[in-house]
Amino acid sequence: MTRVWKWNRPVTVREVLEDLQRERSIAYTTVMTVLDNLHHKGWVRREAEGRAYRYEAVSTRAAYAAALMNDAWSQSDNAAAALVAFFGMMSDEQRQALRDAVRIVEGTAEGPIRGTGTPEVAGEVPDSAQAPDTVPAPETRDENPGSARDGRGR
Repeated sequence: MTRVWKWNRPVTVREVLEDLQRERSIAYTTVMTVLDNLHHKGWVRREAEGRAYRYEAVSTRAAYAAALMNDAWSQSDNAAAALVAFFGMMSDEQRQALRDAVRIVEGTAEGPIRGTGTPEVAGEVPDSAQAPDTVPAPETRDENPGSARDGRGR
């Protein structure tokens, strides 16, 4: 998923393979299997192009991270305590990003959003900060959605 998110456009197995091979040796069939698994899990959509497919992310990396956080938070029996503990782990920069996000959601953001260079008008959210309509629910707590694991350790 990292490669698909990085390019932010439909990609072929060959493109992902060539990019990965700059770092390590990997088989074409391995990349094809992982992309096919991601398609079946709803993480990518694919469109036929000749004899190959082009794969495109269904949601953004930010939306995936948000879904993981929501899933983890919903597992707590004390949501307030979980949030306090989480906020206590944050850096000053992360807490400021949280404040900015709350202002966006509340519609009170004005001026640039820190770290984006994007000017804001109250109530408007940059595309990079908007969540898509649908985000596939994380199937496991595996932080690498590109792995071929099926939730049973395989």
